[in-house]
Amino acid sequence: MIKITIPNPSVSITERQQIRTNDEPIITPINGFIDFHKIPRDQGGIYMFFNINEDLLFVGKARKLRQRIKKHFEDNVSPIKNHRDEVYRIDVCIVEDPMEREIYETYIANTLQAKYNVEKVFYK
Repeated sequence: MIKITIPNPSVSITERQQIRTNDEPIITPINGFIDFHKIPRDQGGIYMFFNINEDLLFVGKARKLRQRIKKHFEDNVSPIKNHRDEVYRIDVCIVEDPMEREIYETYIANTLQAKYNVEKVFYK
């Protein structure tokens, strides 16, 4: 039997308001998130969208994390396009190996029963 453990998040951001200090520039929020700069730009991994009750809404993988996550909030073909307002927290785990990303995505979607993942789901 193969033992898989969900990796600990490398970065976790939550929906929040900017509290400006001194000459800090205004950050334009994207669906209430202002901390996208904390997500690595050129690293691959998996990302998980959670609601305020800690329920997993969606899990995905990407070669370039920040670009892919932002796309979910801007794109009209995203699986969460009608549920963007539910996302409260985004957890990001750096996983460089493409095969590991694939395994983690499928494992997490089925183990935590992601609400809006429709592909690679075996629990329905």
